[in-house]
Amino acid sequence: MHSLVRKSVMQTHAKLQSHVVDFAKLGTASAQALPVPHIDEVYVCLGTTIKVAGSQEAFRAVDFDAVLAVARAGLARGATRIGVISAMGASSASGVFYSRVKGEMEDAVSKLGYSSVTIARPSFLAGDREALQQDSRFGEKIALAAMSLFNPLIPSNYKAVQAVDVAAALLHQVRQGVAGHTVLLSGQLQTA
Repeated sequence: MHSLVRKSVMQTHAKLQSHVVDFAKLGTASAQALPVPHIDEVYVCLGTTIKVAGSQEAFRAVDFDAVLAVARAGLARGATRIGVISAMGASSASGVFYSRVKGEMEDAVSKLGYSSVTIARPSFLAGDREALQQDSRFGEKIALAAMSLFNPLIPSNYKAVQAVDVAAALLHQVRQGVAGHTVLLSGQLQTA
């Protein structure tokens, strides 16, 4: 298994090779220059926020350009199946910049030629951000606390979902290799 990462990871596994990649430059690099051999499937769990990125242009460079570059590289390396984490409300017709970029990314990935495309659209992602070396987000903490109070009243597609559950659902769906384009909404990503 090969993993393209932004920075060195502390965790290791005998079956995993991590490759540090500059995602900002990935879109301009040749897919053949990537340090991975032939692969069967690709999982893209790459994204940022406009606040962290610093601008809409920088956000788009990660959430559209880098995602598309990884998808193209996977295809060039022989992959036929891909799973991508997007966001609830993603639509290329959205008036909201964030949702529009996510939708445009989904459309672009779907047109690349993979035989099986799975898009996961989680609601709020819950999990230990500090373990991932990410800053905690005040607004998310408040939203997650409110969701836990009103959990029985919240429709499943709007409930917070654990990042590990998103990964498990995406892995399961991609491995099935269902032909065409599948979208997994947040409610379908829940295990509890």
